[in-house]
Amino acid sequence: MLKLTEWTMEEQEQLIEFMTTNSWPFHGIEHPVRELIEKTIEEGGYKSDQVRTFWIENDEGQQVGVVKIFDLQDDIPLFDLRIADPYRGKGYGPKALKLIADFVFSLPEKKIRLEGNTRHDNFAMRKAFERTGFVKEAHIRQTWFSPRENRYYDAVTYGMTREDWEAGITTPVHWDDALIEEKKSQFNPVLFQFPDEFESERLIIRKPKREDAALSYEAVMRSLASLRPWMPFAQKKPVLSEMEANLVEAEADFMLRKDLRLHFFSKETGEFIGSSGLHRIDWDVRKFEIGYWVDNRFEGKGYVTEAVERITRFAFEELEANRVEIRCDPDNVRSRAVAERLNFELEGILRNDTISRVSNKLRDTCVYAKIRKQ
Repeated sequence: MLKLTEWTMEEQEQLIEFMTTNSWPFHGIEHPVRELIEKTIEEGGYKSDQVRTFWIENDEGQQVGVVKIFDLQDDIPLFDLRIADPYRGKGYGPKALKLIADFVFSLPEKKIRLEGNTRHDNFAMRKAFERTGFVKEAHIRQTWFSPRENRYYDAVTYGMTREDWEAGITTPVHWDDALIEEKKSQFNPVLFQFPDEFESERLIIRKPKREDAALSYEAVMRSLASLRPWMPFAQKKPVLSEMEANLVEAEADFMLRKDLRLHFFSKETGEFIGSSGLHRIDWDVRKFEIGYWVDNRFEGKGYVTEAVERITRFAFEELEANRVEIRCDPDNVRSRAVAERLNFELEGILRNDTISRVSNKLRDTCVYAKIRKQ
């Protein structure tokens, strides 16, 4: 874990040593001298109403980097992130960027976006941006001057909006409005290409296959009692042949983009853990509903939350979703907890909307949703 610790004027010597004993090949001055750092400090370049500077510290209290966040009086702060030579290539960059974004977007002034720039050939920094959810927003040719080489490089700009940070999504930039309009007018979901398999930290998530029938059958059999109050398919014991036929239909529906069922498996063991997917699809609106269930053996381990979080990102990033819903019975506390844990907003409760699977009485439906902010 990393943390940000604010730099103070009493640590002037530490900052000078940090800046002068490391090399900065992708910054304007690769080897800054003491006099330059002292002058910058004196002029408020590291601490002022507009600027705050933080050490980036690891679990062992080592100062692995420093970040200067500036233009803090504006709605759109910028930052300069530097990782010390010995700590580069150890994964600190993306973690530091997340801390920076969390800090900026938690400020009481409600900043609207965060922006960073780097040289186009600084591939490590660019990867760190992308892994943290920043979006490439500009490529500016021959604007980054290198005094050592006496030449200009291209620069790239990455940004993150408050809306994306709050929703935990990444919204791609549409580079050509005319092409986007043409694409929308000619859109045919059957021809829409997107991955049918992706991963989260612990899971492999993929489209259903006929050969999943036995695994799914065993999971449902083990979990009938807990699934029966909420799931229509669990009202009677499953029949293996019927489940196999259902999976053939599900695979066909996936290819026709009518319904996108998704099974998720343990990366470590390959075990079938549960089923989710994107249902009740409206391709014109780009609206999807997520459903989910899990094998009883894996309840309480966070797998459903992990799968739903990753499928939500898949919907926004790959399917260009405008709206993703989770609908559940008010008494289904596990399902509601998943939605609330992932910051889905409870938009309302539909009264007398369904019939209970157990008591055959009218039940309400909670409607949770995330939307793409315009």
